[in-house]
Amino acid sequence: MSGHLHPITTAIRDIYAIFTKMGFDVALGPELETEFYNFDALNVPKDHPARDMQDTFWIKHESDENMMNEGRSTRPVLRTHTSPVQIRYMESHKPPYRIIVPGKCYRNEATDATHEAQFYQVEGLVIDKNASLAELKGTLDTFFKSYFGPDVETRFRPSFFPFVEPGVEVDIRWKDKWLEVMGAGLVHPNVLKAAGLDPNEWKGFAFGGGIERLLMLKYGIDDIRQFYSGDLRFVHQF
Repeated sequence: MSGHLHPITTAIRDIYAIFTKMGFDVALGPELETEFYNFDALNVPKDHPARDMQDTFWIKHESDENMMNEGRSTRPVLRTHTSPVQIRYMESHKPPYRIIVPGKCYRNEATDATHEAQFYQVEGLVIDKNASLAELKGTLDTFFKSYFGPDVETRFRPSFFPFVEPGVEVDIRWKDKWLEVMGAGLVHPNVLKAAGLDPNEWKGFAFGGGIERLLMLKYGIDDIRQFYSGDLRFVHQF
């Protein structure tokens, strides 16, 4: 009996194919992260609600909670987004570059039809001399038209995320409705500084969203828990 790819695996491969045609490389990183990479380097304040126990899985450690190394907090945490990979990539590569970062994330929240304690995200990062919101919108227009079809429209709405400024919510017009699918914006100067880049020389934009969310829209799936049910009848539909 032959095997069958899980729909999330298929979606990641499809996303790879679209973005690599646009000149993006793929970057990966650890799911067990440190507080520095998951929060501090991304300009997330110490008192930000995302650090509360209800949102984050903190890993117990024998040492003191306030573990520090060269001024960086090394408290272990299951990453709450794939953005830490962006910081690690910026630290170890010379710009310019264009990357996407697919991977599993974790948040300590109740499971329901639209939320899971573990889920997949895909993020993108572009760093060069002249990155702009116009280029960001053009990049996402190209992606969504490739993934959903040529009739999909996109729009930006102002929003706030600590690691970008300005920040936007990204909506797509899908079956005559506007639906939120991603967060995005221009990379905050503090994030560039944390990664060792000069914000007076380099600029960037970033975007990110849930892979299950994209699949749910594309195939009319109404419950995210189906992706993790282990039900082969569900998997074999794809």
